[in-house]
Amino acid sequence: MNIKTSIEICMISGLMLAQGAFAQATEEAEVKKRMPNIVVVMADDMGWGDSGTYGHKVIKTPSMDRLAARGMKFNQGYSACGVCSPSRAAILTGRTPYRNGVWRHLSGHHEAHLRRSEITYPELLKTVGYETCHVGKWHLLSKQQFGNSKYPQPGEQGGYDYWMASHNNAEPSHKNPKNFIRNGEPVGEVNAYSAPFVADEAIHWLKEVRDDSKPFALSVWFHEPHKPIATDINFSGLYPDEDAKDSTYYGNITQLDFALGKIMEALDTEGLTENTLLIFTSDNGPVPGVGGDTGGLRGGKRSDFEGGIRVPFIASWPGHIKAGSLSDIPVVGTDIFSTVLDMVDVGEPKDRTIDGVSMLPVFKGERVERKIPLFWRTHVSGAECRVAVRDGDWKVVCDDTMTKFMLFNVQKDWQEKNDLAESMPEKLGEMKALLVKTWKDISEEGPNEWWENEKNKPMKGAVNSY
Repeated sequence: MNIKTSIEICMISGLMLAQGAFAQATEEAEVKKRMPNIVVVMADDMGWGDSGTYGHKVIKTPSMDRLAARGMKFNQGYSACGVCSPSRAAILTGRTPYRNGVWRHLSGHHEAHLRRSEITYPELLKTVGYETCHVGKWHLLSKQQFGNSKYPQPGEQGGYDYWMASHNNAEPSHKNPKNFIRNGEPVGEVNAYSAPFVADEAIHWLKEVRDDSKPFALSVWFHEPHKPIATDINFSGLYPDEDAKDSTYYGNITQLDFALGKIMEALDTEGLTENTLLIFTSDNGPVPGVGGDTGGLRGGKRSDFEGGIRVPFIASWPGHIKAGSLSDIPVVGTDIFSTVLDMVDVGEPKDRTIDGVSMLPVFKGERVERKIPLFWRTHVSGAECRVAVRDGDWKVVCDDTMTKFMLFNVQKDWQEKNDLAESMPEKLGEMKALLVKTWKDISEEGPNEWWENEKNKPMKGAVNSY
């Protein structure tokens, strides 16, 4: 073999190696591009009965109807808490609120926040090539901490590459809010209503900002229908036969539904729907005094009766969830964390307790086995129902002191009208023991220095701020 031939062979070999490396890189890029996208859309204070999709006779929610027709509607979908900050933290971390540290609503001045030590699913998705975005309400810091670099912001702690958020409510109302921050910079007053504006920001990111060679995780957390409510006449005007209060509230739900529809349409036009898990839910139950409807469930926001924690919950993922399916299997916001990681084959953190379970079997109509029962504790002192645990069809609820207990079979008695505590003392004892054990495990792991001094104190002046 002469030198020329040897050089030619080396060149050919090098070219083949380069071609092989290019092909492998291209294949890896294609695999990443085919990984499922994740979109989680959340309403604020929307009740189980606050939509035509869940049976309201007046409220029009065509986008929710369409989403349910594409996927699965859950009749027993839950938030992780009866108020919003804790339920939001649970979605991101897969950990029940008192365990992850966001155990109460975070308005005004308070030291609690989503801790740097917590791991969110957007953070974990970024390790396998996902791009991430959050738009809308945040509420995982106290008001004085939001926008303060001394505390973890949505980009740092949430794991979001791009974010535009308000601390809590849209201020001064849903109309022309002026309290959004985008990637650390104030947005200023906007000439729009909150939900459509938030949807437009999400669509801007989808179409113009994100790297379309990567899979993505998008959180869209609307403010509607949390007060102070403001509704575009185009939506309140859809209810001319209702009084001013009802037409404003009903229209506010339809305004939210319109914004959801904009997100769905953008996914359609970008060719993303087929490869996207889209979940719609609410952070907690409604406030009847504002106009909210529990759909006949007992209690409401701030309660751990079903009306405070059972919420709209719809999931669509074409090819994986049967279109138009209906489920009575209980799921909770905490499960979103485990589900997302299971979808992309990313392992859950091993150094902490994860309370959620993957919903992938539920999407196929199969029940899941929970090692940790469904548990709720809502921090508002002195009320009838503030702690609850559900195991199978059974649910025990009690007051904040954990001394007064009620027992329900919520599969049969979904309105919690028939307290079986006296007639079924053995079952009550079994469920009480489960509740006490679950609470003990949670309280030992959580940062209890943040709540120990407050657990039996009313939150003075806070009732109207969250």
